[in-house]
Amino acid sequence: MSWQQVASASRYLESERGTVCKDWGGRLPIALAFPNTYYLGMSSLAVHSLYRLWNARDDIVCERVFVDEFHPPLSLESAAPLDYFPVVAFSISYEMDYFYVVDILRGAGIPPRAADRDESHPLLIAGGPAVTANPEPLAPLLDAVVIGEIEPVFDDLTAALHLVADGRDAALERLGSIHGLYLPNRAGASASPQRIQRQWLHDLDSVPTHSVLYTPDTEFGDMGLIEIARGCGRGCRFCLAGYTYRPPRQRSVDSILVQAQELLAFTDRLGLVSAAVSDHVDIDCLAAELRALGARISVSSMRVDPVSEPLLRALSESGTQTLTIAPEAGSEQMRLAIHKTQTEDDVLRAVELAARYDFAQLKLYFMLGLPGEQDSDVQSIVDLALACAERFPRQVTVNLTPFVPKAHTPFQRFPQTSAKEVKRRLAHVERGLRKHRIGVKSESPAWAEIQGTLARGDRRIAEALLLAERPSPASWRQALEAVGLSQPELLGERPAGDPLPWAFIHTGVHPARG
Repeated sequence: MSWQQVASASRYLESERGTVCKDWGGRLPIALAFPNTYYLGMSSLAVHSLYRLWNARDDIVCERVFVDEFHPPLSLESAAPLDYFPVVAFSISYEMDYFYVVDILRGAGIPPRAADRDESHPLLIAGGPAVTANPEPLAPLLDAVVIGEIEPVFDDLTAALHLVADGRDAALERLGSIHGLYLPNRAGASASPQRIQRQWLHDLDSVPTHSVLYTPDTEFGDMGLIEIARGCGRGCRFCLAGYTYRPPRQRSVDSILVQAQELLAFTDRLGLVSAAVSDHVDIDCLAAELRALGARISVSSMRVDPVSEPLLRALSESGTQTLTIAPEAGSEQMRLAIHKTQTEDDVLRAVELAARYDFAQLKLYFMLGLPGEQDSDVQSIVDLALACAERFPRQVTVNLTPFVPKAHTPFQRFPQTSAKEVKRRLAHVERGLRKHRIGVKSESPAWAEIQGTLARGDRRIAEALLLAERPSPASWRQALEAVGLSQPELLGERPAGDPLPWAFIHTGVHPARG
């Protein structure tokens, strides 16, 4: 290790509250690895939840590992190298973080391929939305994958990990007996391994999920996060979370308030987290109760069908500067096609309320390249944004995201619109809005193509990941070609009847029916 690494870790720890430091004696050390920066990782409720669950046990010591500019990777709590840990648990939310998984393993001197590891190396497990939907692009690198939510299998999983002291085979044998655990290298290279049932927590109140660590060095600053619901039943046809986190479940107001009171000892800023915060059946009551406790509340975005005026009022009173709405498509016809049911009247009423409650900025999120999208639909994005700007006199910003088809959604077999075409449509929106002083931000269409290959790839993608050390759109295409893959084919249509790499994952929801 280097003194710069230790100093960097110390700076993070000095500004944190809630850090758990344990003696390793007699305990199983688990490295909780988030394959991205500390700044992003500390905004992940999954990291907070796993850190709390494992460190609540006396037989476990759980320490965090993030991506930084130094090698080898070290844990924050004790500056221990990654290969000192018998178990490394990756929490993976986004496909683009797969490159960092490879970087972390190489930086730690751990062979990335599971087939090249032996008793001297850690056992590698992973979970999270990306690998739940399609674990195959990382399958050759991982020993086990949690498919779905970890809470239902947490105790059995932890007991199995303890067996690593008796050898990798003993631990893997036990892991293989747990429902919802996928062992890629025991499944073999078959396109149809044993069917794996996605796991989900029936009673959210039984496992509180909120921030346990507080730091200014993250996207949400000193805000405490509370998950108020999980899953979504609206069935938007593009939405991965809507199909891999069903059925929709809610925490009771009483449970949320108990968690809020715990967090208010550290901060008065609370962020409410769920797929659709305003869909909580008691959101109006919850907003009022949290304000009565003195909490300043925030949400990531608002559903507007219908809009919750009490929630808007609470956000305004809390000092929230930006209101975010996600129409996703400009025309009602396109929104109906993707099953996003909000009407233009719904959107405009929410915008008028945002102006009334004096928000400083309005953000509108749209996708480009949706199946069936025509130039008229692209123009409708411009028209809707202009209509919003007429009703909102302050700053309006439009955020554009290229559509990427995801596994287990109704669009899983649809082709991805080419980066060239998405750029053309993006330019149309920019021309139509910037002259009206509406800000336009967009994600890279070329990088969205990389995400598309990772989201719907098979095991051969792992070899490309190992070749593309410094990924760029050009180097990624070259890496794919080097292992016999074609990016246009990976992004193309998946005809009905063709096998899908992720078909062995049983989510409990039929994507064709929604």
